[in-house]
Order: sequence, then C-alpha cells, then structure tokens
Amino acid sequence: MSGHSKWANIKHRKGRQDAARGKLFGKLAKAIEIAAREGGGNPDFNPTLATAIYKAKVASMPNDNIDRAVKRGTGEVEGAHYEEIWYEGYGPGGVALYVQILTDNRNRAASDVRSTFTRSGGNLGEPGSVGYLFHQKGLIHVKGSEDDVMLVALDAGAEDIRDSGDGWFEVITSPGDLQQVRTALGEGGLEIDSADVTQLASTTVPVGEGEARKLLRLIDALDDLDDVQSVYANYDIDDDVMERVLEEV
Repeated sequence: MSGHSKWANIKHRKGRQDAARGKLFGKLAKAIEIAAREGGGNPDFNPTLATAIYKAKVASMPNDNIDRAVKRGTGEVEGAHYEEIWYEGYGPGGVALYVQILTDNRNRAASDVRSTFTRSGGNLGEPGSVGYLFHQKGLIHVKGSEDDVMLVALDAGAEDIRDSGDGWFEVITSPGDLQQVRTALGEGGLEIDSADVTQLASTTVPVGEGEARKLLRLIDALDDLDDVQSVYANYDIDDDVMERVLEEV
C-alpha cells in the first residue's frame, strides 16, 4: 500500500466532461480509431482497444458508433487520419500539464493549444519539459474493503493500491494488465467507478485556492478543445479547497 492519493487530483471533474455527450462521443471514437489502427481491431489481442471500447460502453456510446470507429481504425471504412501529438507546459502555481492531442489538422491543434495556454495564464513548454514527470499506467477506481481489494487486485497482477478515502481505492496496473485486473475486480463483486489507461505523475505540486481557480479554468479550456483528448496535471489540491473551487469554476 502506498500513501493517500486524492482521486479528484488525477483528472478533475470527470462528471462534468461526461455531460457533454456529443463531444465526449467524438473523443471516445478517436481513441478507438487510434487504438485499432495501431494494434488491430480485435480487442482480445489489443488491450488498448479493449480499454477504449470499455470506456465508450460505460459512457453509453451506441454499439454502431463503436463498430464504425473500429472499422475506420482498421481501414475497413474510410475516415479521417488522426495523429497523436503531446503538448507540454505549465499552469498557474507551476503545475505541469501534459496534453494529449488526436487531430487531423496539426496546425489547427497547435494554434488552439497555444492560444488557450496564453489566454488562461499558462505557459507552453518545449518537448520534454514535463513529459518525464508522467508515466503511462492503468488506473482503476474501486470501492470495497481494503482486504478484498488488495487480495483480488494483487492476485490479478496489480502493481499498487492506494487508499483514496470513504472506502474507495485506486488500483494501479501496467497498461497491458488493466483489462484483466478490472475483470477480476468485477467478478469479485467490487464496485468499479472507472478504469482507464492514464498518465500518473511521479511528483505533485501543492496548489492553494487562488491558483486552483485559475488552474482549473485553464484545464477546462483545454478540455473543451475538439482536438484535445486528455489533460494530465500534477497538482495536489486539498479536498475542501477542491470542493469550493469546483462550485465556482
């Protein structure tokens, strides 16, 4: 077991992003296409695709949309060619931001990301400036007793388990083991809130209330861009402060 880690500080306001259903479906479809293009269209042999399809189904994305996205990725039907790009920078409070882009227009994406950083009090950095702080991992948010979570997760191949409070735990896996650990937890009768391949920061930066407002506005503005797939940040905001700020931002 490692120390306490605030769930909200990994990728904030999941619920608000999910509410924008049309935009969410577009981003999920892009992720499925990229995964199918890079690893093939069979989720049994492509864990990244399996995770992308799982997330789409959790979001109630229609099966027809999922199937079309897979076929676009494998080239069975025509579609736009999406390129993955990572942008790195800093937000208010010196927080590192690692921004995943899936775009069919590199120039548009670069212009949008750069102007959003500038308008919202951030600074776009050079490649490599913050990426080394983040590591790709599978992350499952699960509820249950500590003994049950540890027994099932570690037996299924999890790397670490973190207590996030109120009976919830973060189970960390290698990206390739995410699906099998998630399946084991579900079969063990444990409540799963989400399961994602994500970027976990090796260090965090404490952020006070004033800077937190500015930072979350910047993250929201980036999230709203059509080409932005995910925004990862290494901030650590107190739970009470986070609750107050989220009511305002």
